[in-house]
Amino acid sequence: MRFLDRLQPLALLASRVVLGTIMIGHGYGKVFRGGLHPFVQHIGSMGLPSWLGYCSAFTEFFGGILLIVGLFTRCVSVAVMIDMAVAIWKVHWKNGMFAKGGYEFPLTLLTVAFTLVLFGAGPVAIDAIRGGIGRSSSTRSKKA
Repeated sequence: MRFLDRLQPLALLASRVVLGTIMIGHGYGKVFRGGLHPFVQHIGSMGLPSWLGYCSAFTEFFGGILLIVGLFTRCVSVAVMIDMAVAIWKVHWKNGMFAKGGYEFPLTLLTVAFTLVLFGAGPVAIDAIRGGIGRSSSTRSKKA
């Protein structure tokens, strides 16, 4: 099964593109469709500082774009992990894991982001081209 190791860059690319697309979809309405102010107020009503609503919305939309292109992948993935952890804690936990509105989906997104923190963007990413923080350790060791 060692031949599957050659497909790992494809798995990292797919993880980035899927996570980034989902995050853009969740952030777009908050950032561009007049949902930013109501979202910020909603965050404040949950007992969190309202300004965290801006961080969350921009992480979802602009972070999603960065994930897709593979730029600052590890940093953005940490932000997505925090965003999803707060969403689980403040919104989804009370519904259980598998019930409607449960935390199954945000937990999955958090896990994909965690994977990208550990493995980086992979070789098919701007991070790998520019030699940045988000490139994977296997890419660095091959150049050494």
